[in-house]
Amino acid sequence: MSCFYVTTPIYYVNDHPHIGHIYTTIVADTVARYRRLRGDDVYFLTGTDEHGQKIERAAAERGVEPIALADEVVARYHELWRTFGMSHDDFIRTSEPRHAAGVRVIIERMAAQGDFYVDRHEGLYCVRCETFYTEKELLDGGLCPVHEAPVEERSEENLFFRLSKYEQPLLDLYDRHPDFVRPASRLNEVRQFVSQGLRDLSVSRTSVDWAVPFPGHEGHTVYVWLDALTNYISALGFGSDDTSLYDRFWAGDDARAVHLVGKDILRFHAVYWPAFLLSAGLPLPNTVWAHGWWLRDDRKVSKSSGAVVRPEHLIERFGGDALRFYLLRDMAFGQDAGFSDEAFIERFNGDLANDLGNTVSRLVTLARRAFDGLPPETGDGEDSEGSLRAIAAEAVETFLRRMDEFAFHQALDALWRLQQEMSQYLVRQEPWKKLKDESARAEVSRVLWSCMEATRIVTTGLLPVLPEVAPNVLRALGALGADESPPTDLEAALQWGGLAAGGTLPAVEPLFPRIDKKAYLAEIVAAREAAQETQSMSESAEPDTSNASVDAAAASTDSSTETSVETPAEADPRIQIDHFFEVVLKVATVQAAEAVPKSKKLLKLQVEIGEDAPRTVVAGIAKQYAPEDLVGRQVVVVANLQPAKLMGIESNGMVLAATEDGQPVLLHPERRVPDGTRVS
Repeated sequence: MSCFYVTTPIYYVNDHPHIGHIYTTIVADTVARYRRLRGDDVYFLTGTDEHGQKIERAAAERGVEPIALADEVVARYHELWRTFGMSHDDFIRTSEPRHAAGVRVIIERMAAQGDFYVDRHEGLYCVRCETFYTEKELLDGGLCPVHEAPVEERSEENLFFRLSKYEQPLLDLYDRHPDFVRPASRLNEVRQFVSQGLRDLSVSRTSVDWAVPFPGHEGHTVYVWLDALTNYISALGFGSDDTSLYDRFWAGDDARAVHLVGKDILRFHAVYWPAFLLSAGLPLPNTVWAHGWWLRDDRKVSKSSGAVVRPEHLIERFGGDALRFYLLRDMAFGQDAGFSDEAFIERFNGDLANDLGNTVSRLVTLARRAFDGLPPETGDGEDSEGSLRAIAAEAVETFLRRMDEFAFHQALDALWRLQQEMSQYLVRQEPWKKLKDESARAEVSRVLWSCMEATRIVTTGLLPVLPEVAPNVLRALGALGADESPPTDLEAALQWGGLAAGGTLPAVEPLFPRIDKKAYLAEIVAAREAAQETQSMSESAEPDTSNASVDAAAASTDSSTETSVETPAEADPRIQIDHFFEVVLKVATVQAAEAVPKSKKLLKLQVEIGEDAPRTVVAGIAKQYAPEDLVGRQVVVVANLQPAKLMGIESNGMVLAATEDGQPVLLHPERRVPDGTRVS
């Protein structure tokens, strides 16, 4: 047993929570529940970041004190987390005295190393990010690269942290512990950022009152990120008289600490935070897991973008578990995903209402009719074809491995493959035709028991994902008594043979009533039209100039990739073999894929091409291929192209595709071959 510590970012209190906040917390809750079921000693932390200038400004706009605004928003978080059944052990607020105590102690330890000095800070500052940017980091028009909003010129006397001192120690950390940042593509980004040189970091403000006073420097308050990041240890008692939790979950030999963060705040967690800890002489977390963004209309779901997805109507109509399932099933953790009401309905109707809900109802109804309300007997524990048990064993192995890897969508895929195999087996056996045949009683019992056992295994795997509904499904199957708690040993509970005989099968209540897709989408459209009457939504359009140049450099999927130089009619268009061999084609495996912000056509791929590190390749295939479907797939890449910058991303290669009716069809080898294999 290990001590497993999982954290979410602490959320700003300048606005109410949306899908972006909910997603990270659902992931953390799922991980916490899963690790508890695997026997770990788990501590799950979430909370709110309540200091800083943007909180001051948001409160001033409302005409209230910052703490009043924070209290209001925190109450909403608590209400929402109860709705989702979040199992967090603590909720930290940076306005709490226990947190301020931890901030003071870490600063004192850093100061003892001589890592602070006073200087004047001048630069371009984003209030929403609470950070400075250089001109080259800004978007066109001098806009913040995260919020696409204007920045402010600032000049004030600050305390600086000697971040540059920790440039090499950080690079050494990434080399020694490649799992410190995940996925691997994000580690490469962090390593590249640090290797370009670190500037010392301003860590105090004289223009912000709503913050922790900086120890030993009157008139200075602590920079919000030095303040906020310390929550991960202040919540464990660091800086207090009782450090038992800190010793157990952070500093202990068997402690494993995992931070879950959005990719937009990765730099703060993977560069600044470990540098602060190194300076203070404190242990580091084990992993910073950066996930992608939920996008709506090709924009990040956030207050600042206007592409906000509020959860209230979804929760009210379908419950928290349905939204949990959709978010975990439809995003490849670490990559971006698009939020869609239509996709939500299809996932709900297909996976939950049909594959799970209807199947359970059908099985239980058949069993009650066949055996007078009693569950089927187990027989020899084998299905009549002798294959379902083996398929279940394979599904369980894949499920556990993928959950350990934080590949939640693939873990759920494994469970659903078992559920679908079971459904096909049920259709082949047709037990409903044999209910009145006394001689077939044993066969019917074996078929129904096997199908119910497979569904029990699927539902047991869903316990961390559907904490409210999964126990009810187990009760419907007769695998759990009315007052019985769910199993606490997941691996044992996932083994074939757990559906015991005895007791009675209760009548099944509808688990997931189907959604009338057409009617629901009409409701959504009407609600949006009403909202648009009171609020103007700004939309970011893709530049017209990108159509030819982007596609040409990104992938050979379009006629624009062809040369525009005309060949004389009398010239032979064929080339010499030497010319062909100048083009280096190699087989590569896609390690990660994500949408390119503000582009409807482009995907950013990390491909393993047999080199020391994966390459970044931008491909114009977003309309035909979902990012999550590409991960693990082998493709063919032009490996010796000059780099090209597309939408601000340097692409080092070209993914090859055929063109059918103007649509790209990716090329791939007939069978898997080693990455980097030359195509000739």
